[in-house]
Amino acid sequence: MPWVLRGLRDGVVTSRYPRYDDGYPPTWHGAVEVLPHEGPPAELGKLCPTGAIEVEDGQVRLDRGRCILCARCVTARPDVFGFTAAFQTAGLSRGGLVVPVVAETDEALAAVRDGLTRRVRALRRSVHIRHVDAGSDGAVEWEIAALTNPVYDVHRLGIFFTVSPRHADILLVTGAGSAGMLDPLAETRRQLPDPVVVIAAGVDAISGGLVSPSYATRGGIGAAVDVDVWVPGSPPSPFGLLHAILLALGRVPARRGKAAP
Repeated sequence: MPWVLRGLRDGVVTSRYPRYDDGYPPTWHGAVEVLPHEGPPAELGKLCPTGAIEVEDGQVRLDRGRCILCARCVTARPDVFGFTAAFQTAGLSRGGLVVPVVAETDEALAAVRDGLTRRVRALRRSVHIRHVDAGSDGAVEWEIAALTNPVYDVHRLGIFFTVSPRHADILLVTGAGSAGMLDPLAETRRQLPDPVVVIAAGVDAISGGLVSPSYATRGGIGAAVDVDVWVPGSPPSPFGLLHAILLALGRVPARRGKAAP
C-alpha cells in the first residue's frame, strides 16, 4: 500500500486557498506586466505575434486577453516587460484584462459586480460546472483536470463538474470558437437553467489567440455567448481558473482598477 506510506510521509498537500494566501513561487511566469520605463516605445507593438501590445500617445498597454506568454517582448525588451507570478488575473470585463489597468468609475464597477451578485445568490455554496471545448488545443483541459487533484481539490469548496448542461450552474468554455462549435455552444448555453455564469477560459476563448483570425475560427467565443468572467493565460493555471470560478460566485473580491501611470 505505497499510497498510504506516501500520505503519511507527505501529509496534507491540499491548498488552503482562498481562505489563506497561496500561489506559485516568484519565478513562475504567470502573466506579463508592463514595467516603468523610459525611452521611445513606438516599435514595441511589432514584438507581439498576436497584437497584444499597443502604443498610444506614448503609453504602452498590453492586452492579457491576447497575450499567449511567448516571452518575445520580455526577451527583447526586459526594461519594458516582465513576468509576474500573479494568478488572480481574471476580470469581470474584457477591458479589465488590459494592463496597466485603466481606471474605471465606481458606478460601472458596482453595476457589473452587483448584477453578477444578484444572479449567483441563488447558487449558494454548491455549484456544478459544464465544460465545453469550442476548438481548444487541449492545453487548458489539462489545467482544468488538475482542479480535481489532491492539491487544488475543488470539491472541498462545493464545486463539481457535470456532463449535463441541465444540471450546471457555470458554463466553462475553452477554445478559439471554431466555426463548427459556435452553434453547439449556443445551444448548450440555452440548455443551462438560469441563473448561469459563463467563463471564457484562456486566451483562445477570449480573443482566438494565435490561430485567429482564420477561416475556421471566429476570434473567441464572445460571438456565441455572453461572457461574465474572462480568465487570461495560455493556458491559465489551475489557481487562475479557481480564482475565476470563485470570482464568478462572489467568493473573492474583484480586482479594482487603478489609474495608469
